[in-house]
Amino acid sequence: MNTPSLAREYSSPEINWQHQFKNSITNIDELCDALKLQANQLSLCNSTNQKFPLRVPWSYVNRMQKSNPLDPLLLQVLPQAQEENYVDGFSVDPVGDLASAKSAGVLQKYFGRALLLATSRCGIHCRYCFRRHFPYADHNPRYDNWKSAINEISNDTSIKEVILSGGDPLVLDDIELKNLTSRIERIPHVKRLRIHTRLPVVIPDRINKTLINWIKNSTLQIVIVLHINHAQEIDDYFQSKLQNLSTANCTLLNQSVLLKNINDHPDTLVELSEVLFATGVLPYYLHLLDKVQGSAHFEVYETQAKAIMNEVQNKLPGYLIPKLVKEEAGRASKIQIRI
Repeated sequence: MNTPSLAREYSSPEINWQHQFKNSITNIDELCDALKLQANQLSLCNSTNQKFPLRVPWSYVNRMQKSNPLDPLLLQVLPQAQEENYVDGFSVDPVGDLASAKSAGVLQKYFGRALLLATSRCGIHCRYCFRRHFPYADHNPRYDNWKSAINEISNDTSIKEVILSGGDPLVLDDIELKNLTSRIERIPHVKRLRIHTRLPVVIPDRINKTLINWIKNSTLQIVIVLHINHAQEIDDYFQSKLQNLSTANCTLLNQSVLLKNINDHPDTLVELSEVLFATGVLPYYLHLLDKVQGSAHFEVYETQAKAIMNEVQNKLPGYLIPKLVKEEAGRASKIQIRI
């Protein structure tokens, strides 16, 4: 089987990101073939893959190490048998999304902020995703062309910031994204728009000229929160795209999840913070794992996390140290863990 090479994937400065999204790898055998791995080298599970299917773009696969079943990028997307284990303390709604639903697609957990589930689709299926069991079909804000969601936000004058989440909001095409956000811009009390996204990480060509121009021309303060867990995810091409984005009228932050056998080492986190800052992105949050069923094999205990971050603190200036946090359902804010 012929697999797209890095050069072929990035042969044009403005490759259609939607083509890359559509042609992502969704077959385990194809992924193994691309990485020169045998299925018997991996702890795979077909049943869990059927429930939460493999999805990973070629541009992300091209950053994985060939012939390495323990590659930190591969482990984030590989459906493993351990996901079938039921573990006490893990649930299908670990952060209380359903209890915070105000109307279709609008969640409100924290004062002054509302979260809008712009889509159920993602560019990549991360195996630790805290919304992997979320009933998106029952919380679809697009069914009435966003009307109920916009009305909900418009009627609550305490809301100063709208957070676009999902799924991944940048899966929306440029026209739909602009149409939605222009309606948010017309709400007088909303001052900021925060976009939580992993799509540019896995398909860097999502950072195109249209997106950059929309950000530059928005009347809102734009904050883009990327989700990067490991410095290996930042290759030269993605770095160049981030540098283009940093010229737009926006603030670039990063949040990571602390994941066992992926980034649970001080030197790994130090390298990530250094590379992020060199690219114009400020480390923001390092999350303890949200305890969603199927993800327990990624868990790093709080005591271990504190020890890791204590070493990180000794190696970095304060502005490069992400806040170590966890989220608990029903709390008025994220909980910052003191190191």
